Amino acid sequence: MNLSTLDVAIIIIYLLAMITVGFFVKKKATTNLKSYFLGDNRLPWWLLGVSNSASMFDVSGTMWLVYMLFMYGMKGTWMEWMWPTFNQIFFMIYLSIWVRRSNVTTGAEWIETRFGHTRAGNLSRISMVIFALVSVIGFLTYGFAGIGKFAAVFLPWGWPAETYAVLFMFITALYTVLGGFYSVVLTDFIQYVVMSIISIWIGLIAMSALMTHDLAAYTPQGWSNIFFGWNLNLDWSAILPAANQRLASDGYGLFGFFFMMIVFKGILISMAGPGPNYDLQRVLSAKTPKEAGLMSGFVSIALIPRWFLVTGITVLALVFFRTDIAAMGATIDFETVLPIVINRFIPVGLLGLFLSGMLAAFMSTFSATMNAAAAYIVNDLYHGYINPKASQRQIVIFSYFASILVVLVGSFFGFFAESINSITEWITFGLWGGYTAPNILKWYWWRFNGYGYFYGMISGVLIALIIPWVAPSLSAIYSFPIILILAGAVSVIVTLKTPAEEESVLMRFYLQVRPWGAWQPIYEKCVAANPDCKRNTGFRRDMFNILIGITWQTAIKLLPIYLILIKFYAFGIALALVVITTWILKKNWYDKIEDI
Repeated sequence: MNLSTLDVAIIIIYLLAMITVGFFVKKKATTNLKSYFLGDNRLPWWLLGVSNSASMFDVSGTMWLVYMLFMYGMKGTWMEWMWPTFNQIFFMIYLSIWVRRSNVTTGAEWIETRFGHTRAGNLSRISMVIFALVSVIGFLTYGFAGIGKFAAVFLPWGWPAETYAVLFMFITALYTVLGGFYSVVLTDFIQYVVMSIISIWIGLIAMSALMTHDLAAYTPQGWSNIFFGWNLNLDWSAILPAANQRLASDGYGLFGFFFMMIVFKGILISMAGPGPNYDLQRVLSAKTPKEAGLMSGFVSIALIPRWFLVTGITVLALVFFRTDIAAMGATIDFETVLPIVINRFIPVGLLGLFLSGMLAAFMSTFSATMNAAAAYIVNDLYHGYINPKASQRQIVIFSYFASILVVLVGSFFGFFAESINSITEWITFGLWGGYTAPNILKWYWWRFNGYGYFYGMISGVLIALIIPWVAPSLSAIYSFPIILILAGAVSVIVTLKTPAEEESVLMRFYLQVRPWGAWQPIYEKCVAANPDCKRNTGFRRDMFNILIGITWQTAIKLLPIYLILIKFYAFGIALALVVITTWILKKNWYDKIEDI
């Protein structure tokens, strides 16, 4: 399409503004390692929460959510549990608080607080770095595919999607390399404001459209029903035949079984704690453990504008462009519904602002991921093993090099991405299947040691990488339990065949983090050394608060969706749930946080 001069000017001004931020905070960010990767632990929790939500408010994820809501209707709102999004509730209630008590820079460095500085501890730290880098490459590939597809629809030069993706990855890399974590958070805030304005605006336009159009005429029976049985029971044949073919290829027909799988997987992954990505980096950047929990909770609130955009784009596609989409036949890529609608709906001038917002969505995710990956390379490899006596100047210079390396590798693998959905499934089901078992055990079982962690993590990553090659027809959904069981078995067997960690390491970890779980032997030793030591008895309260928190988070998400769909009765129920659950969380969670 041909962008107007005004649209192009808005985009250029936005890109220059982001680069200017990088130069503006360069001096402050490059003071030392902690300032470059954690902002000196001086940033307020609400700003970190906005930054974290902006990083989740990405182009690829938004395109994927539009596809899910378009194809699956209200049942598609459960699809984001594939990640799972309710992990933020587990983090809010207790895991972010536990993690922040460690007072370290990266997740790999945190591993040493659990397993010590022994050979086993070093191996476990290396395995975390390996997983972090593999997962980061996966996330960058995911972002690469999304921004490429998006830009190819809008920008006028007719380049391949991959060329656009490389261009915007390197522009984002420039300001991220210069300003480190300060640059990431400040640009995230600016980008969040831009994205929120655009999102709410699109949602209100869609809402006004439904004042004169009946959505039921454009969707199959059951589309508006959030509840489901064993089977999906959505038939698009009379409206959009190509959609039925895509539903069949997705393989979610037995929706009840699929839902049980994502809940089972989601609970386990959530209990494993924050993964080694931008999410964990925000937790470690919080001022205190209590603020770390508040930050994780605020993410769910800050993501409300995203659902204005997702629902708005879906409604506009169904009402105004269903015929155009149907005309594309069986070859249509439903993941491009978002750019198709925007391309034809937003007028000149406003299109530039919207494109800036979507570029902001990509750039916030990419910059956060890149900065988190560089932290592992610099802090855990270069400074931890290669050059432990490196000066602050050498560390900062190597940080630049590490960031550029991450961009190059992410771009390379992006050229081989098939679709956003396929990458999503591999990350959420395959790769995280290998992460889950050893990282659950590290929290809740005192006997688990560094050797068990190392071999469990490495075997999990290798199995996740091998399965797509040896069994390409196996769905990523069904690969998760296979990877989970194998990696878990390796973790337990190796642990039982090797000595336990030193008591001093385990006691220090227990006293500092204060987890609940199977820690009785260590608790008894801590009491013997210090009679004032108290056990963490918050398990039942935490589990109850998680149930309330997931209800709270789900109701918050449904507010903008039901508002746009003009379902005021359902909106009222969701609002009542938000009010009630907020009151319960205030009394039973916030007021009882121990900020030690």
